[in-house]
Amino acid sequence: MLKSVPRVNMDTWLVVSLFVFVQLFFSLAYEEIRCPKLQMPANGGYKCSDGSYFNSRCEFFCSLGYTLKGSKTVTCQYHKTWTSGESACIDVDAPVIKCPNLKDKTAEPGKLTARVTWDTPEGKDTADGILTDVILKGKPPGHFPEGLHKMSYTVYDRAGNKGSCRFSVRVRVRRCSPITPPENGYMKCDSDGDNYGATCDFKCTGGYELQGSAARVCQYGLTWSGTETNCAAMNINVGVRTASGLLDQFYEKRRLLIISAPTAANHYYRFQMTNLQHAQCGLDLRHVTVIELVGIYPAQIGRISHRLIPPGLALQLRLLLQISHNNFNMVMIDKQGMDRERYTYPITSAQIFTTIDTWQGRMDEMVLQQEAGHTCQ
Repeated sequence: MLKSVPRVNMDTWLVVSLFVFVQLFFSLAYEEIRCPKLQMPANGGYKCSDGSYFNSRCEFFCSLGYTLKGSKTVTCQYHKTWTSGESACIDVDAPVIKCPNLKDKTAEPGKLTARVTWDTPEGKDTADGILTDVILKGKPPGHFPEGLHKMSYTVYDRAGNKGSCRFSVRVRVRRCSPITPPENGYMKCDSDGDNYGATCDFKCTGGYELQGSAARVCQYGLTWSGTETNCAAMNINVGVRTASGLLDQFYEKRRLLIISAPTAANHYYRFQMTNLQHAQCGLDLRHVTVIELVGIYPAQIGRISHRLIPPGLALQLRLLLQISHNNFNMVMIDKQGMDRERYTYPITSAQIFTTIDTWQGRMDEMVLQQEAGHTCQ
């Protein structure tokens, strides 16, 4: 005969069975809940407690030099989604670049520039180390003129972050105190005229003789070499014994206009001298000295401005230049002592000036006079 199971034991068994069933049901159900696989962030990663399954907690991290953008942790939810969107690792640190130190240079002798060189700096990035080319803003290495020159270098990383630095180059030119051309003279300097190594050459206008240094150089100690330059009026010696000795005094210094007439009453002579009285500035500008020879030996006299030439020397001059004492004659001689033009009649000062202005060397004089502002106006 079968015995019946007690009711209390039966109820307990049913409760336990139901509990186990529920547990097994939910366990099987949760094992089927999976979120989409997370995308691995570039330059970083993540770690999860249980992969992509329900309730798994994932934590993101970034490589050195990168910063996390987005949520640091996400959890897989029951409806198969993560608690927030995906995170990323971005580079927010600017690259570092170090510029050269200030370059201070002095120009070489006779020059207004200095050669300056440096190595192109290299940038450093805290992230992946990938940088663009280094960009220079300013003058590249080479010759720099006087003054302060400011430059900068710029570099970018792959994320577009910019790093930059600045530096300067200063070029100094050593200079002497300025000097000026002497009165009745010219000065021509090379380079910049007063910088270390510059040379200044001096010349006097016709009829003046140079005293002092013909050339002076700006030295490293910022002083000029030599002695002060002056132009003294030419001292014409009419006491020489020969005509050639008289003419030699004008060699490469003055041009000569020699006017000869049998008497001071000669019509041509009077016309010529009257015309020249109003042209003294033009004669001086062209370095012309007028020599007068008037009369017939032994009554003849010579004159250079206010200096009288003895009759014997005046006669020698006529003989040397083959000038007749019976008629009016005019001879034009250049600075090299060459007999250039002869006239047996008077001409205007304008004609004289036009003729002289075509002679060799006169063109260079005209340029110097123009630069110095020497005119008759």
